[in-house]
Amino acid sequence: MGMESAMMVPAMEAYYCAVETTNPETIMLAVKETMDTLSGKWKILIVGTLIFSGKKRFMELLRDVKGIAAKMLSKELHELESQNLVSRTVCDTKPITVEYEITPYGKTLDKIILSMMQWSMEHKESLMPQ
Repeated sequence: MGMESAMMVPAMEAYYCAVETTNPETIMLAVKETMDTLSGKWKILIVGTLIFSGKKRFMELLRDVKGIAAKMLSKELHELESQNLVSRTVCDTKPITVEYEITPYGKTLDKIILSMMQWSMEHKESLMPQ
């Protein structure tokens, strides 16, 4: 079946079974594809905000994603929309309002974001500047 159990990191054994491969190249290619999808400083934060906070208007996202500039938020939202991770709805209001919402496909990233949060919480002391 490939790698022997003794060579695997124990926490990865169940994962190897779940993805039905022990080929490190296949696994790392999948990781790279995910990283390419979520590349940049802001995409994970935008997606996470929409997953866990729900539908947001542009200015709400600008406020909630700390440190992002309006031009960058607009660019990232456009890319996320083209990847079908976020949907954009123009509301018939005066002035016109635009709302952004995570798509069902984008919602599949919730486990990744939760895992990142869990890892950060477990290693908070190590992550703090000395």
